[in-house]
Amino acid sequence: MPAMPSTLHDTFARTISYLRVSLTGQCNLRCLYCRPLGGAGLPSQEEVLSYEQVLRVVRVAVGLGVEKVRLTGGEPLLRPGVVGFVRELARIPGLVEVRLTTNGVLLAEMAAELYQAGIRKLNISLDSLQRQRFAEITGHDLFERVWAGIEASRRLGFSPIKLNAVAMAGVNDDELVEFARLTLSTPLNVRFIEFMPVGQAGAGQGSRYLPVSVIRERIEAALGELTPVKSAKLDGPARVFTLAGAKGSVGFISPLSEHFCATCNRLRLTAAGRLRSCLLTDQETDLAAALRAGCDDQAIAAIIRQTIRDKPQGHTLAAGQRLGSCHGEMSRIGG
Repeated sequence: MPAMPSTLHDTFARTISYLRVSLTGQCNLRCLYCRPLGGAGLPSQEEVLSYEQVLRVVRVAVGLGVEKVRLTGGEPLLRPGVVGFVRELARIPGLVEVRLTTNGVLLAEMAAELYQAGIRKLNISLDSLQRQRFAEITGHDLFERVWAGIEASRRLGFSPIKLNAVAMAGVNDDELVEFARLTLSTPLNVRFIEFMPVGQAGAGQGSRYLPVSVIRERIEAALGELTPVKSAKLDGPARVFTLAGAKGSVGFISPLSEHFCATCNRLRLTAAGRLRSCLLTDQETDLAAALRAGCDDQAIAAIIRQTIRDKPQGHTLAAGQRLGSCHGEMSRIGG
């Protein structure tokens, strides 16, 4: 009988079971809070881990106790060969769940192949339901393509489909109720994420910060009481609610006002092969160097375990301010 995977714990007794993998820093949008002009900090093609290297790291991580992998970017669907990679990833024994986060621009044309390859659960970034505003936020007039991708995913049977909206005061906060209203008539799961003013792209934008308490108050004032939904084992950090009679759900992710550091269960692997234990703390381990030096799987496991041991108790980014130790760009870190 094969040995059961061990359980990974950090020094604060948190179980680590979730690995976010960035496949590329490249993106076909330039969202105002994510990617600075000039593409600062993006790895070159030579620096990006190969698919074979990523699969090897995931296999080792799963053997240690990781159960869930989320593919991110940049925009992961831009990377050539991604469908074949997903197919191999989904075949890894012991990996319970593979999810994808995408901006949706290429989703309509790739959704069927992704479904066949093994993806069932999608997070789609969408910060506005208005075409012109979408273009202003992302730098590209592609709202109709993204919405077509959402509709295609629904027809194919992806579930859940989560829409991730970064709530920004003075930018899209007048659309909060309309986003929530989508859940009344569709099975979409809307997630409101607090704006995080990190990196060059987020510098000087602290005034856009909007706490989830305000978001929730506005939604309940317009649409009625939000009823809490019990989370499942592999669910993310969102606190999830439903409106009366709704087909979908409304969730709130509050990394600043009500941070979830005490229950954080994740590691992040950047496209350039840096292993990161906290999104909002810049401490990283250079796993790529070990891979290129020909390390064995035991060495990879040791690096993963050490990164987990070094995982901080919490981040130091104060709500609404840029006071923390995170200066990397979201497009490089993987969000």
